[in-house]
Amino acid sequence: MPITELLDAETIEHINQRTRDGGAEIVNLLKTGSAYYAPGAAVAEMVEAIVRDKKRLLPVSVLLQGEYGLRDVFIGVPIILGKGGVERVVELPLTDEELQALHASAEEVRKGIADWEAARAKAAS
Repeated sequence: MPITELLDAETIEHINQRTRDGGAEIVNLLKTGSAYYAPGAAVAEMVEAIVRDKKRLLPVSVLLQGEYGLRDVFIGVPIILGKGGVERVVELPLTDEELQALHASAEEVRKGIADWEAARAKAAS
């Protein structure tokens, strides 16, 4: 179910802003040693989902092979994670605008990888 059917635009924007500011909020609350918290919690949740075969729905960067119309790019999407690892990519219904944004993000990932590979090749020569 699209989030727009559950929440109004103002609430969605508030959630988006809170998500953008979440890292800074954790740093401000924990002060030193806070950089490990979110990645550590995410890894622990993923390991538990695999070890206990929880079939947990998680947002994870995975290699897409046709899902959302994207191929051969790693990008964050919802997946089902269990003892078999990524058991299924969950394709949510997206608006045209959301799908365009996802594709634009995928292109930025591709561009970043190409830039990195070019810099690595230049440094090696």
